[in-house]
Amino acid sequence: MFLLGPNLGALGRRDPERYGARTLPEIMGEVGARAAALGHEVAWRQSDHEGELVGWLLAAAGEGFGAVVLNPGALGHYSYALRDAVEASGLPVIEVHMTNVHAREPFRRRSVIAEVCRGSIVGFGAGSYHLALEALAWAGD
Repeated sequence: MFLLGPNLGALGRRDPERYGARTLPEIMGEVGARAAALGHEVAWRQSDHEGELVGWLLAAAGEGFGAVVLNPGALGHYSYALRDAVEASGLPVIEVHMTNVHAREPFRRRSVIAEVCRGSIVGFGAGSYHLALEALAWAGD
């Protein structure tokens, strides 16, 4: 399952120089096609609301998902509620950011969820989602 946080629904029109011109449905369609080629099925959900993301994380295992790719957006820098949900999910979670958060503003350089994630992929634009899918396929998740 791919979970996408605040402002990611605005991809394609939000700061296209930084995030690219493709919309979230376009990107997830490409990821879904690659997943199918690998023999997997992908579902994705996006919300601008922290509580909804927390709920989806906590329900993911019960819904039959084996792993989560999470782009928490700015919530990754300060949401301890999201951090606790990642930890409580019982699933491997890969944190993804389209931009290199380590080369941006100082507040973006710290992730409160990174320590409870399997790993992090940052800075490869829409390709970050593809890399996360490949990482899960290689890990057997």
